[in-house]
Amino acid sequence: MKTRITTLLLALFMSTMMGFAQQDEECMNNLSIFDSYVKSKKYDDAYGPWKIVREKCPKFNRAIYVHGEKILKHKIENSSGAEQVAHINDLMLLHDQSREHFESRYDLGDVLGDKAQLAYKYRKELTKSDDDVYNMFDEAFTKDLKNFNSPQGLYTYFSLMVDLYDAGKKKAQEMFDKYDDVIEKIETEIDANTVKLNRLLEKEEAGTALTKKEGQYKRQYEQYLEAFDKVTSSMDSKLGNRATCEVLIPLYQKDFEENKSNGVWLQRAMNRMYAKGCKEDPLFLKLVEQKNTIEPTADTSFYLYLLTDEQKYFDQTIKLQTDPLKKAKLYKKLAQELKGKGSYGKARQYYMQALKLNPSDGSPYIAIANMYAKSANNCGDTNFNKRAVFWLAALEAEKAGRVDGRLKSTAAKYAVSYRASAPSKQDIFSATNAGTTIKIGCWIQRSVTVPKN
Repeated sequence: MKTRITTLLLALFMSTMMGFAQQDEECMNNLSIFDSYVKSKKYDDAYGPWKIVREKCPKFNRAIYVHGEKILKHKIENSSGAEQVAHINDLMLLHDQSREHFESRYDLGDVLGDKAQLAYKYRKELTKSDDDVYNMFDEAFTKDLKNFNSPQGLYTYFSLMVDLYDAGKKKAQEMFDKYDDVIEKIETEIDANTVKLNRLLEKEEAGTALTKKEGQYKRQYEQYLEAFDKVTSSMDSKLGNRATCEVLIPLYQKDFEENKSNGVWLQRAMNRMYAKGCKEDPLFLKLVEQKNTIEPTADTSFYLYLLTDEQKYFDQTIKLQTDPLKKAKLYKKLAQELKGKGSYGKARQYYMQALKLNPSDGSPYIAIANMYAKSANNCGDTNFNKRAVFWLAALEAEKAGRVDGRLKSTAAKYAVSYRASAPSKQDIFSATNAGTTIKIGCWIQRSVTVPKN
């Protein structure tokens, strides 16, 4: 009896294994077929064999979901009406299935963000309201903030909030809070990519060539930083005059008593007032002093330094801020304030401090070049030497392009413009001083070599 049961179980096991083997063979064949079609961009031909593998062997290979997204996007873009909606919903389902069958390779924030972006793109076809799509993005943001890091997704999320505010469905404070939430997330992503990029730049500066893989990573980090910079700029444009001093001051005055013990509210309020140029209003000082009383930070010390010009607050700022990237931002803020007041020498000093802490941010070089150019008429003893300052400005601008991929185009334009204002070849020929060194005076105190050709 025991022998018969063992034989029966063995037969059943072998039968099951043969079934799996046959299924695997069919899936393998169809996988090979649709993979080849996708690589040739023959998405319509790939659809049939891909669908077979997806339905019969959903865990067989991740290509089902990687290639499946390309196939369905092609179908969506080349269909209309009910057929298009069916493909859109199928892609939504595919995103869910990718995480279901390959959870370790598909983060929740990514999946929910992709679905939300798809819903936004085809919201008319899916008859989804702004509320519907916003809630989809909000789910990604709240359930898996760490992995919801798409620049496009983050912008769309905030943009929908503004649209809902304009429609009277969200309050101003909700809109400002969401702006801060998204900006904080973007700053986290920027800092993470900047740290990685700086390590590679330090390696290059030390004279060690990057490996091929490191070069790819460098370009990737630069692309992310550029994308997040654009998102931040677009968010500010979208917010527009909804966040002017005329709007912010009454709002914060009204809510101050209720929130005067809320450190987060105070921090965000004073940061936004500073960013929007409202620091001259008495409310700004009131916010800063209150925040400094209940919870001193590097930001409150920095703002108090700007308001009082007392050195003790600047010393406190540097002491309280230990994060190199955040400290670099504070140095840059201070430099911008000094630049605006015409204190170019001190401004350059703090721009250089920012560069030491964050060498992949080329914007201080652009700012220094701009100060050189503006000082050209005051920092030379002859017309030739005054115009020679523009060579110095061009060299400084070019440094920005070398260290910061985001600024290559901008830096090149500045450099060309500055060189156009410098002495021409004819001027150099007439002065007979090619190759000589010119000492630039006043606050600049730098030298520049006259080009030989």
